Amino acid sequence: MEITGLDWLAQAAPDPAAFREQWERSGLGLVLLPAGRRWDVLSVPGRLGRPAFELFGVGACGPVLADFGDEHIGFLVPVGTAARWIGTGVRCAGEGAWVVVPRPDRRGRGVRWLVPPDGTGRLNDPVRLELALHEAAAVLGDW
Repeated sequence: MEITGLDWLAQAAPDPAAFREQWERSGLGLVLLPAGRRWDVLSVPGRLGRPAFELFGVGACGPVLADFGDEHIGFLVPVGTAARWIGTGVRCAGEGAWVVVPRPDRRGRGVRWLVPPDGTGRLNDPVRLELALHEAAAVLGDW
């Protein structure tokens, strides 16, 4: 059986079956999921996160979130990354944090996926992400 992005996200929930039911009932298509179980999230200000995302390359990315107005770009990274990350202006969500997550097929405005999870469990490589963030900051110059 092939695992979908929705199945993969549900695995992070304390009760995956209840989570899926809640998601199906939610008119917004948004739910809260705990970080630190299957992935952590590094949330970068959009001004830096967008160019880093473009430098990273869509084909090379794991799941990436954008919030309202692209104020922040969230990169899903391996568990434990948030506890070790040191970076100015980067919000880290790991164990004990909850993250608003849209359905993988959600498009349009608001919280949405720039790169939705595909069910494989692929995450963003923190080392490659750090390099992309440094390169984006250098391009911006005044970061």
